[in-house]
Parts: sequence; C-alpha cells; structure tokens
Amino acid sequence: MNVAFNSRCFIKKVATWNISSKYDLNWMLLTKLTGRYHIISHLGGGGFGATYIAEDTQLPDKPHCVVKQLKPQASDPLTLQTARRLFDTEAQVLYQLGTHDRIPRLLAYFEENQEFYLVQEFIKGVDLSQELTPETKLSEDTVISLLQEILEILQFVHAQKVIHRDINPRNLLRREADGKLILIDFGAVKQIATQTIPLGGTVKLTVAIGTPGYVPSEQAHGNPKYSSDIYATGIVAIQALTGLSPEQLVKDVDTDEIIWQDCATVSPELAEIIDKMVCYDFRVRYPSAEAALQALKNLKNPTVTIALAPAGKKTKNKWPKAFRKKIRWQKVLLAVGIISVGLVSSLFILNALHSANAVELYKQANTLYDLKRYSEAIATYNQALQLNPNYLPALIGQGKSLYELKQYPASLALYEKAIQIQPQYLEAWSGRGFVLHKLQRDEEALASFDKATQIQNNHPEIWQARGNTLLDLKQYTEAINSYEKVLELKQDDYETWNNKGWCLHNLHRYEEAIAAYDKATELKSDYDKAWYNKGNSLINLHRYQDAIAAYDKALQSQPKNDRAWFSRGNALINLQKYPEAIESFNQATTINANDYEAWYNKGWLFHKLQRDEEAITAYDRAIQLKRDDYQTWYNRGNSYYSLKKYVEALASYNKAVHYKADHAESWYSRGNAQFSLQRYPDAIASYEKAIRLNPNYQAATNAKNQAQSFLLVEKIKEKLKI
Repeated sequence: MNVAFNSRCFIKKVATWNISSKYDLNWMLLTKLTGRYHIISHLGGGGFGATYIAEDTQLPDKPHCVVKQLKPQASDPLTLQTARRLFDTEAQVLYQLGTHDRIPRLLAYFEENQEFYLVQEFIKGVDLSQELTPETKLSEDTVISLLQEILEILQFVHAQKVIHRDINPRNLLRREADGKLILIDFGAVKQIATQTIPLGGTVKLTVAIGTPGYVPSEQAHGNPKYSSDIYATGIVAIQALTGLSPEQLVKDVDTDEIIWQDCATVSPELAEIIDKMVCYDFRVRYPSAEAALQALKNLKNPTVTIALAPAGKKTKNKWPKAFRKKIRWQKVLLAVGIISVGLVSSLFILNALHSANAVELYKQANTLYDLKRYSEAIATYNQALQLNPNYLPALIGQGKSLYELKQYPASLALYEKAIQIQPQYLEAWSGRGFVLHKLQRDEEALASFDKATQIQNNHPEIWQARGNTLLDLKQYTEAINSYEKVLELKQDDYETWNNKGWCLHNLHRYEEAIAAYDKATELKSDYDKAWYNKGNSLINLHRYQDAIAAYDKALQSQPKNDRAWFSRGNALINLQKYPEAIESFNQATTINANDYEAWYNKGWLFHKLQRDEEAITAYDRAIQLKRDDYQTWYNRGNSYYSLKKYVEALASYNKAVHYKADHAESWYSRGNAQFSLQRYPDAIASYEKAIRLNPNYQAATNAKNQAQSFLLVEKIKEKLKI
C-alpha cells in the first residue's frame, strides 16, 4: 500500500531564495527547525517547493512530520515583506479551515531567519490517484458518493471565502483510519512562492496555480472563481467514470467543451450535472459547491418520456397533370439558380467560418501553451492549421511548443515552412535562430537573427539572443555591439549588463567589465551572478580584498553558490589567509560534495599548514572524483613524505608518473622516497629521469650525486664484510 507519509504534523516552508534541489537536501539535512523539527530525508519536489520528512524531537517517540519548502521567485525586501504579510494571512485562513474534520489542522506557524513555516496535522492515508488508475472505470454510484464527499468539504471551504485552486486526485487523501476523503495542499499558500513585486510595487503572480488538466481557463489567466474548484471536481468525476486522464479527454473544436460521455456508462441526469460543472464558460457552471451539492442531492432515477407525432393524412394533388409538370420544371430551374448563388455565398461564408474557428483554436492552444501543456497545444494548433493551412500564428505556436519539448528539428521545420509562406515574417526568423542556437548551429543561428533585425531592429530579445550566440562563438567584440543595442532599447536590463561585462572580461578589459557589473548590481542589488563575475575580474587585477567583498555580496544573495565560495577561497589563498580559505572551501564542498577543485585546494592548504593527515583525506576525496589527475597524486605523495610514510608516498608518486610521465618533479620526489627507503639504484634512476626531462634541474642532480655516494659507501661496506 502506498502511504502519503502522513503522521502527525505537516510543515510548509517559505524560503527567501531559490536553491537547486541538488544542494537543498544537503543543507536541509543539517537543519533542525526552531531546535525542534529535524529533517531526516527527502520526499520529492515540484514547481512550488520541495518536501522532506522531519521528526518532532520534542514529543515522545519523535513522531515524523513533513516539511514542505516553498520557493519565492524573488528575494528583494519588498517581496519578502509582502510574503510575510501574505503568510500571516494564509496561516489564519488555514487555522480556520482546519476546524473541519476533513482538512488537516494548523498546529503552529512561525518565522525563523526570515523563512516561514506552517505546521499542520498530517493524516496517514493514500491519495486518490491510487484509485483512479488508467482505464479503471468506477460505477456511477461510487462516483456520486465521491462527488458528494468532495463537494461537502468544498462547501465549507467556500463558506470561508476560500478557493482551493488545486483540486486533483493527489490532493485528496483517503484517510486510513476511516476511509474518508481529506483535502490537502491549498493553492492559496502557493501564492507566497509565486508572487513577485515589480517596480510599480504591485503584487504579481509569476505562474498560474493549479495542476494542468484540472485548471479552467479563467484560473489559468489568474482569475480563479469558486466555480474553478467545481470545474476541477468535475474533471475528477469524469476521470473516475471514463478511466481517462485529463490529457486524454477530447474537446469540441468549436465550443471547447469536453466530450466524454461516449467513454462512460452514465445516466443522462448525472452527465448533465457533470457537464455543467466542467462548462468552459465559468458563468454557466454551478457558482459554488453548495449549488453543485444541491443538484447532486436532487438527482433522481431518469424518467424517459417519448412523444409521438400524429400521423399525417396523405392528400391528393388537385392540379391538372400538364400544369403540374410545367410547375415542376420551373421549380427545378429556380432551385438550380438558388443553388448556384448559394454555393458561391457558402464558399465565402465557409472560409470566414474557418478563419474564425482557426483563431478560436489558436487562442485555446495559446492557453494550453501558457499552462505548459505543450503536446495538447500542438494538437490544437494543428486543428487550427487544418482549417487554415497558411495561418502563420498557429504555425509559429506549434514551433514554439516543439521547442519547449526539445524537439528542435521538428520545430525548425515549422519555422522554415513559415518563412516559405511569408519570407518577411519576423517571428519565424527569430524562432529559427533560437532553435539553431539550441542545435549548436551558431553560424546559421546568427544569420537568422541578422535577418530578423533587418526586418525589425527594435526587439531587444532578438538582439539579446544574437549577443548570446556571438558569445558562444567567442566573438566578444561583436557580442558587445549586440548587447549595447539591447541597452539602447532597454537600459534597465541587468542581465545584458552582466553579459556585456562577461564579454569585456574575456577580452581582458577588466576595468570596463567591472563597470558593467556595477551597472547590473545597481539595477538589481541582489544579482549574485554579477557580484560573482565582478569578483573574478577583480582577481585578475590582483585586487583580492575587493574580490572577497564582491564574493561576499554574491553569497549574501545566494548562500548556496558553491562557485562563489570556491573563488573566495582562492582569493584568500592569495592573501595567505589559509585557515579562512579552508573554511570557504569547506562551504563549497558542503554545498557540492563533487567539487574536485575545492577538495584539491583543501588538501594543498592542509599540507601548507602541516596538517598532512587532513591533507591526505582531502586528496583522497579529490582522487575519487578525478582519478587521473597527476597533480593530486603528486601532492598526496608529498603529504605522505612529510609524515615519513615513504612506502605510501612512493605509491602516490608512481601514480603521478603513470598519468604524466613527463612531470620532472614527480620523478624527483619519487627518487627522494626511494632514497629514504635506501633503494639507491632506483632513486638514481628516478633522478636521471627527472634530469632528462629538465637538464637544469639542479636539485635532482645534487640528489643523484648524493644517492651515488651512498650507493658507493654501501658497496664498500659489502666488500669489507667479505
């Protein structure tokens, strides 16, 4: 039995920065929230956050809880302030909702280090997706019971003036204790993660909340209603009756209504209720759960009434036969004339209808595209093209959808077809460029962007893409020209300032690069990439203290930036602040345990500080990640040599010369280890190899002479023994 990890409490976290799931777990496993909730494992993640199992260390038996981390799209102070206010409001809402037996209770909520948590009762059970398996059709009675359960919960939710916004089988748990449905994961709380504050100061949601397939059009456009929950509930009912997922359901091309009854065994009365629940136009749906629940309760067995029309009398035609014949021919001629005129008119009308329908289908496809349901969008764009094969917006829409699905050759073919239809079509040329860039055909991509800018040269996105392509081609000067064009059109584009700085850096124009990075951080003070890149330019100017300050700014915005920690460590090495450098590299390897360079540098620093046991441990970790690096083996040998473990040192030097036979220092050090083991002939051979590689290697020459002297003494001793 699959269990949805429900035990006694449920914690949702609203983080103030985005961290990649790869590093998030490493960090969270070190965390004990408020000194109480200890994170012990990772459950999964989605667009709004990640989920972990924790244990409540302050209760008997340390019962498990679930930590759900929500990730805001921005971390500026205004967004954080708004998130805090929104969090407080939604916590109060969840507290009120938790008074219902079928909604998890809110046990606590708190803020810690500018991060927010909700602690909810979490119910042990199985989610409804385990019951609604593919091709499994539930009976009508079962579905009525299912609908009634969901609507009863929603009736309470709507009465609290709350819209759930994410009704779907995975958010409906079958409680193990009594088999009743429990509603979880309210979409309102996800608003904390998806809201940003643009320059105007107005809250804006960055993505639509909800699960694709269960989201009606008005909710997809950011305007949810109570009836949006009714729509999603109706989709669950259709899924239960048909055994089909929402993605498999067919929609009427003209009305966008769902066609499903031919896939189910259902009474007309229940079908009518469900049809009203999932109506495309929210104004036609039941306005609330209460209204839908009442309709369901009023459901009765269908009564079939058949109305028979009275049989008509056949009357005799009283007109004379000749006259009737003449009339008949006149009717035929008149009909032919009417039909001829009608056919011409019909062609015009048909074309007009096709164009109108193509536009409507195109709009529907755009909605699916916005919902990231790209396969469905492609099918809908295709329906529009069947009505109007030369409808360029639909052709471009298909190309964009295929691009998102990473089907780049198919996307390219559509853009090129659009160009054949309309050679001066801007979106076709720009789209072609984006696809070619993904296919690493950068010269062709550049030609497409050039054509697009010839058609219309005031699109910053195209100039930006052209600059990025030139950057990949390492044509930095030309890339700068494109970025400057972007900045003429859009002066506040901080990403372009950063890209311009990177080009200047690669041209070794470090002062100018720093000026560009400064402009980027002036526009976005928490732009960690620009701070990090500025630090790298400062390193090249040997301004190490300033570089550390820049890396600190990057880490203030993004504490989990392992490369910033690594570069900060290098700057500290140059300042000979070795213990602080080790701490920076420790941070880098905590975030990214596979950072070979950080492990190597830690080993070098430990050796420098005569902490050779720790140096060897760090080198061993580096070797696990990159076994064929001779330098690591060589340094590892030096640490063993310092510890007078000459056998182990020799083994490391052997590895070093195996991977790089022309490294004179490794041969010299190998000779030293052999000398210390009194293996003088072997030592002499190693020194000679070092001297052949570097004839001016005086230390090797001196060591060879010393080894030869010791060998001579040994031979004399042997002769004296005889």
